[in-house]
Amino acid sequence: MVKVFIGNELSVPFNNGPEFASYLRPMTDASDEDLVVRFLAGDQIAADELVRRHSMPLGRYLRASGAGSAEVEDLAQEAFFKAFRAIDSWRGEASFRTWLFRIATNLHRDAYRRERRQVTVPIDGHDAADSADPEGEAGANEIEARLMAELARLPRLQREVFLLRAQQGLEYGAISEALGTTPGAARVHYHNAVKRLKEYVQ
Repeated sequence: MVKVFIGNELSVPFNNGPEFASYLRPMTDASDEDLVVRFLAGDQIAADELVRRHSMPLGRYLRASGAGSAEVEDLAQEAFFKAFRAIDSWRGEASFRTWLFRIATNLHRDAYRRERRQVTVPIDGHDAADSADPEGEAGANEIEARLMAELARLPRLQREVFLLRAQQGLEYGAISEALGTTPGAARVHYHNAVKRLKEYVQ
């Protein structure tokens, strides 16, 4: 039995004996639930796969939620660290990604309250303009700039619901789990955000 360390504090027992062979299936084929079970059994590679699988969507969400470029990496790392420290409290009622996003959302809110500053929010996933068409590119850039400005003005919960639905493709039940609201309220927040953004760019 050896120890595998995550960061500077968290450690889990890693069993490298023969009985561990049942865990040596391809990680990319494993569900999040399976990876969590493997991690709890001491498989560090399972934790690495969870980070690989969810780090990019988490980073996109944090950036679009208003985190500065210098904050995104720190917030994501802290979110994963907190998730792994409390992994035995995840019961699977919500998906691992939803649970992770909720941790990250709370961390970002805490940071926002401490800093008390407003950040311009980018939107990922918009249609890219053809660089060979200067007029089209200029028009797309103008629309993006207007959307960025208006998205930053949305109420925080409305903006977070919009991003989780439009950018991450989460269902309303998962959004409500991530943000601590109800599916019905999440639906209302999303449609209000869409209505406001459409009115602004028209």
